[in-house]
Amino acid sequence: MLEADLPTSGGHMTSEPAPPADPAGAVAKRPSLWHHADYVKIWSAATVSLLGSQVSQIAIPFIAAVVLHAAAFQVALLGTFEMLPFIVFALPAGAWLDRVRRRPVLIAADFGRAAALATIPGAYALGVLTIWQLYAVGFATGLLTVFFDVANQSYLPVLLEPEDLVEGNAKLQVPASAAQIVGPGVGGGLIGLVAAPFAIALDAASFLASGVLISLVRKREPKPEHKLAADGSHTSLRQEIVEGLRYVTGNRYLRMIAASTATSNLGTSIVFSIFPIFAYVELGLTPGLVGLAFGIGGIGVLLGAILAAPVARRIGAGAAIVGSMMATGPAVLIMVFLPSSVIVAVALLVASNFLMGFTAVVYNVNQISFRQAITPLHIQGRMNATMRFIVWGTLPLGSIIGGVLGSFIPLRMTVLVGAVVAGLAFIWLLASPVRSLREIPTAARSTQG
Repeated sequence: MLEADLPTSGGHMTSEPAPPADPAGAVAKRPSLWHHADYVKIWSAATVSLLGSQVSQIAIPFIAAVVLHAAAFQVALLGTFEMLPFIVFALPAGAWLDRVRRRPVLIAADFGRAAALATIPGAYALGVLTIWQLYAVGFATGLLTVFFDVANQSYLPVLLEPEDLVEGNAKLQVPASAAQIVGPGVGGGLIGLVAAPFAIALDAASFLASGVLISLVRKREPKPEHKLAADGSHTSLRQEIVEGLRYVTGNRYLRMIAASTATSNLGTSIVFSIFPIFAYVELGLTPGLVGLAFGIGGIGVLLGAILAAPVARRIGAGAAIVGSMMATGPAVLIMVFLPSSVIVAVALLVASNFLMGFTAVVYNVNQISFRQAITPLHIQGRMNATMRFIVWGTLPLGSIIGGVLGSFIPLRMTVLVGAVVAGLAFIWLLASPVRSLREIPTAARSTQG
C-alpha cells in the first residue's frame, strides 16, 4: 500500500515551502550510506522485521479463512482492527513523539509486537485460538505500529543529512523488496510444513531481532525541548496536535499528497480485505501458490527501489510522484480478471503485484523524502503522524466497505469497486503544485522553521 520545513529568517514555522530551486553549482559526490554504521543497523532491522511480517500477512488471513472458517466480513475485519489505532492514536502519538527520544520507542514497539504475535501459536497449541484473539492481536500490533512508524519516519532525518534522505529511503525499500520476494514464499511454504499459527512464531522472532539491532545504534539523539506557549507556559498535547494538523492541511503539497494516498489506500483496502476469501475459497488457490505469486511480483519493489531516484532525476520528482500514482489503478484492476485457471490466475497475480510494488516504491521514496526534507525536525513526529492518520485512516474504512460489499455482491465486483477507487487517486495530485516539482530540496532544515 502506498504511503518537514525550509529554514526562514523570521524564526517562525512556515505552512508551505517554496518550490525547490535548481542548485547553483555542482555538488561533491557523497559517500554511500553503506558506510554509515547506524544507518546499516536500521536497514538490517528493517530487513529482518519485514521478512517476518510477510509471513504473517499470508498466515493470519489464512488462519481466519481456512483454520477458523470465518465468513468474508469476519476476515475483512482483521484489517479494520489492525488499522483502527491509526485513527484513534496516530495524532496524540505524533505529538508525544515530538517530546521524547524516538529510539527507545522503536525498541519497545518491536519487543511489544513480538510478545503479541507469540500468543497466536501459544493459543493454538492449547486449542483455544479464536477469531477474537486474532482481532485483539491485530489491534495490539497495530497500536504499537502507530508508535513505531511515526517514530521511525521521524528518526531517519535525525540520523541522516537532508541530501541523504532520498538514498536512505530508497535503500530501505531494498529489504522491503527482498521481503516481498522471499517472505510470501517462505510463509506459504511454512504453512505447508507446519500449522499456520506456528508460522507466526517467525514473525515474533523477527521483531525481537529488529529491536536488538536498533538498540545497537550509537548516535546520541538529543531530547526535544518542550515547546513553550507565548505566555511562557508549556503547550498541551492538544495544542501540539492542532499545530501538526494545521501544518499538513495548510500546505498545498502535503494535503494533496495525503488526499491522493488516502484515496489509493481506500481502494486497495477494499480489494485486499476480501482477497483471502476470493483467492482461497472462490478460486481455490493454495497459500503456497499465492505466496509464490506475491514473491515473484515482489521483484517490482526491488526494481522500484533501484529506479526511484533515477526516475525522479530524469523526469522530475513531481512527475515521478504523479505518474506512479496514475499506474496504481491499472495495477489493481488486473486482479478483477483472475480466472479459475490456476496457471493464468497466478500469472496475473504476479503481474498485478509487480506493477503495484514498483509504483508504490517510486511513489513512496519520492513523496516521503520530500515530506521529510521540507519539515523542521521539531515537528517531524506530528507531520508524520498527521499523514499517517489521514492516509492509513482510510484502511479500516476500506476493510469494512469491502466486507459489506463482499457479503452482498460477487467478490469479483467488490474487487472492481476497489480498483476504480484506487484508479481515481491521481486526480488530487494533478490538481496540486506537486506535479511541477523538479527535485527534492536539500537545504538545511531549521528546528524552528
